[in-house]
Amino acid sequence: MLDSTDLKLLSALQDNATATAQELSETLHLSASQIGRRRQRLEEAGYILGYHAHVSPKHLGLDVQAFVQVAMVGHTTDNAKQFEQLVDRTLEVVSLWTLTGDADYMLRVYCKSLAALNTLVHEVFLPHEAVARVQTKIVMKQLKKDTGLPID
Repeated sequence: MLDSTDLKLLSALQDNATATAQELSETLHLSASQIGRRRQRLEEAGYILGYHAHVSPKHLGLDVQAFVQVAMVGHTTDNAKQFEQLVDRTLEVVSLWTLTGDADYMLRVYCKSLAALNTLVHEVFLPHEAVARVQTKIVMKQLKKDTGLPID
């Protein structure tokens, strides 16, 4: 069970995962040792899954962001496993979801260019024996940055 201080701590860590216990203690009005114990408890309970740096795609030359919808030939466990293994090995794919509706999977990808995205679709995804159809949506502009979860 989380109390309001736990929720505030989770929210603060989503905003700045590198904040020290001392910095958080000033914000949350608790001692640094109390913050450390709460953070450790939240980690052990599975509320905090890890800490990550939010890296700029632009600075890495990843100028194309796209969402790729994939429909499978057949819905077998083998097809799903093989496709998911392919995606896991494909560095350009940063997220993968299963869906209901026309597509079976939604992938979020980053590529250096449109040519690189074309290569990814035509030489990696489409040749896979389990893939029936691929539809690509190129992001023109991201209007809202990726944020943390809504914590109440």
